[in-house]
Amino acid sequence: MVRQFDRELADLKMNLLRMAEAAEQAGQHSIASVLNRNSELAKEVIIGDLAINDMELEIDEQCLKLLALRQPLAKDLRFITAAMRINADLERIGDQAVNIAERALELNQRPPLKLPIDLKKMADIALEMVCTSIEAFVHQDPQLAVQACQRDVEVDTLDDEYINKLLNFMLKDTPAVGRALHYIIIIRNIERIADLATNVAEDIVFFVEGKVIKHRYKDGMLSTQSV
Repeated sequence: MVRQFDRELADLKMNLLRMAEAAEQAGQHSIASVLNRNSELAKEVIIGDLAINDMELEIDEQCLKLLALRQPLAKDLRFITAAMRINADLERIGDQAVNIAERALELNQRPPLKLPIDLKKMADIALEMVCTSIEAFVHQDPQLAVQACQRDVEVDTLDDEYINKLLNFMLKDTPAVGRALHYIIIIRNIERIADLATNVAEDIVFFVEGKVIKHRYKDGMLSTQSV
């Protein structure tokens, strides 16, 4: 017979997956609202964040009840604690999407700029990291999670490159400074989405293998510490 506790853990996992899907969609739609100058889509992202916030509270409550009433051990305990951290990071991904959508609303009211950057390239990598992290969670695949972590270097490199290009662009085209600043904020938010996806992936490795990989990257290599 399936334990009641197992059913409760399965329910927690399903709620977390629903939240992950909502956060990933918010990120995709916020970028689309910028690239396609779609203000209606930006408004949908902002309104939809309320549902993500509600999901975060519900999942937090589930986790706390399981910890208090079931007193889980070993892998079950790691799953619940990882779920709480993943839950918080997914909510923050939703917040970053809202920030991008708000910038889109401002930019869409003004003439478009011909920018010296490929915003879609950076956004695609960050959102792919989110998708990969979620897939790693579904399949409990730590190797896939590590792959998501390793892509964060690409986003960080583009972040530095794009910020420098935009600063030079602003020096040459002062009337565009206000709009360019919005794009700098968008780039920073995309970089933050990648960081949050990395956090999720690290928590998946912890949940599945009991290994801490946070802050353990060096020269492209990964060392781990079991707990």
